[in-house]
Amino acid sequence: MGEVLPPGSKGIVEVKGPQVMKGYYKNESSTKQVLDEDGWLNTGDIGWIAPHHSIGRSRLCGGMVVLEGRAKDTIVLSTGENVEPSELEEASLKSSLIQQIVVIGQDQRRLGAIIVPNKEEILVTAKKLLIVGADASELSEEKMTSLLYEELRKWTSGCSFQIGPILLVDEPFTIDNGLMTPTMKIRRDKVAAQYKEQIDNLYK
Repeated sequence: MGEVLPPGSKGIVEVKGPQVMKGYYKNESSTKQVLDEDGWLNTGDIGWIAPHHSIGRSRLCGGMVVLEGRAKDTIVLSTGENVEPSELEEASLKSSLIQQIVVIGQDQRRLGAIIVPNKEEILVTAKKLLIVGADASELSEEKMTSLLYEELRKWTSGCSFQIGPILLVDEPFTIDNGLMTPTMKIRRDKVAAQYKEQIDNLYK
């Protein structure tokens, strides 16, 4: 709401100083979205300032800015490129083989995705393509992943960015398991936290 918050309260991090740009070149509307009239830049990060304490180890941390994540869904790659994941996710969900998807890649060189596959549709498709026999009751994760890569290439070919490594998970994102909001929006931060170890392994 534009209010200055006290130490310990979480909010949007804004910065000001000679290191901050004066605006986007010949793009006044974009400049107004991130820079206010006083020259404060909205970084899009969520953070808080550590309170000052007179005793204990935390007394050395007073005044430090702690960053906890992004205010928006924008993914910033290690190359400095900004990616809006919704474009890729909406395109991917046109595939009947994908039940749910969350694009990931913050601070990585390339994008990835966490996918809840539609296993029944995948098996039907695999049989049609003769990847497995007509009497098969399941598909290996390797073949499932390969099929999903093909689907992603097919449906996201017109997007600005492409998806690299993917992580398949069995449990759907729901309100009950805390991975969805009451308005049926996926909680990206919660999903990323729950699968942090597997995501780290994706990028090794």
